[in-house]
Amino acid sequence: MLNSFERPPVKLVIAGGYGCGKTTLIKSVADPDRYVRLTDEPITDASASVDALTGVPEKTTTTVSIDFGRINLSNGTPLFLFGMPGQSRFWSVWDDHTHGAFGAVVVADTRRLDDCFSSLDFYEDRKIPYVVAVNEFDGTQRYRPEDVATALQIDTAKVPVMNFDARQRSDVKDVLARLLEHVMTQLAAQQTVGAGQ
Repeated sequence: MLNSFERPPVKLVIAGGYGCGKTTLIKSVADPDRYVRLTDEPITDASASVDALTGVPEKTTTTVSIDFGRINLSNGTPLFLFGMPGQSRFWSVWDDHTHGAFGAVVVADTRRLDDCFSSLDFYEDRKIPYVVAVNEFDGTQRYRPEDVATALQIDTAKVPVMNFDARQRSDVKDVLARLLEHVMTQLAAQQTVGAGQ
């Protein structure tokens, strides 16, 4: 139950393909002592035959449910972060777990860029504001955000695209701040259109 002085939480969803860094993002930014619930399990021979490890041979665990983390903004507003499992067999639960979300971060991995298209389509179809955060893995080629946007057929005037390192708390905070700024801009634009009708 919320304390009467506590601000209502803001729900954000972290999405993207399998192995792109969603769990790492949440671990990096959330309070590790009280507000992180991760559902990673070791990859077994059975799961290896289902979840393709092409491009991510170093991956040893896989998310089997919804990751959760919490971070408080400086004004006391709690951000609830829900990490969606990227495997296609979990797509059926995306609607339920996205319900009530303020916005989404779609994490992109340039080694497997096609894997984030399902997330992009999902949030576009539901008109949920999102940003694309390109996770820069060690030893991978770096691309400019505008080049990634072109590859994903994204208009950067409508959807922010940025590079980041999911292991770095400061990078993750920048991504979340950019998402909140983007959502507020979208809401202001909708109110302006509504007022003009």
